[in-house]
Amino acid sequence: MLNWMAQMDEVFKALADTSRRRLLDRLNGRNGQSLRELCAGLAMARQSVSKHLAVLEAANLVTTGWRGREKLHYLNAEPINAIAERWISQYHRERVYVLADLKRALEEEPMGNPEFVYTTYIKTTPERLWQALTDPAFTSRYWGVTFETDWQVGSPMVWGEGGQQPADPEQRVLASEPYRRLSYTWHTFTPEWAQAAGVDDEVLATIRQEPRSKVTFDIEPQGEVVKLTVVHDDFEPGSTVREMVGEGWPRLLSDLKTLLETGDIRPAGAHPE
Repeated sequence: MLNWMAQMDEVFKALADTSRRRLLDRLNGRNGQSLRELCAGLAMARQSVSKHLAVLEAANLVTTGWRGREKLHYLNAEPINAIAERWISQYHRERVYVLADLKRALEEEPMGNPEFVYTTYIKTTPERLWQALTDPAFTSRYWGVTFETDWQVGSPMVWGEGGQQPADPEQRVLASEPYRRLSYTWHTFTPEWAQAAGVDDEVLATIRQEPRSKVTFDIEPQGEVVKLTVVHDDFEPGSTVREMVGEGWPRLLSDLKTLLETGDIRPAGAHPE
């Protein structure tokens, strides 16, 4: 509890500064920007912007990734979700509205860069987290989904959900480095899946026209916790699937964290789409 409270102290400290909130607004307008891009048009020295970004990253409000030699910065909604889940009912109404607005802003799809990026810290080991991402005994508990695959690069994957097991040659493993990195293509949207998931015919027709997306899990041990970064990408601008997974991943990853840290979880069913 004390560790979590210290993390929240960092979040509120980061949000208290106008310049840092302005940087979050810029990332909300267009996610995945470099330091050079974020500095453009700001009346701040490059060194000051870099320091503010470091504070935001330390608070887990910003997460980073690399494109070649360029470091890109992304909004991360996980701390705001944690505040909303644990404390929001205790806040004064006006403060609740502020947090709710910020939570929505962080989770909305930024224009021009539609990938979903989310970072969370889990008190577990890389080995245990890998098991939770790949072992059907785990995935069925917090996700309601199972995978049939040998987790070798290029191997096919059969998703099991709601009594359905759609197989498709394009459902395959893209990267598999045990305890470090896992990536695979997203599943096929079948009429049977749509019926089980409560997706209507119009939405199904729309998402079946979209290119297949992919998800990547990066696992990084940091002392007693593991940093998990989830990147779901390969969406077209305005993608309906992107909107659906953006709502589902925060709930799903919260359930994964709860399961690994407490061994308990509410009934599965928070599928990202």
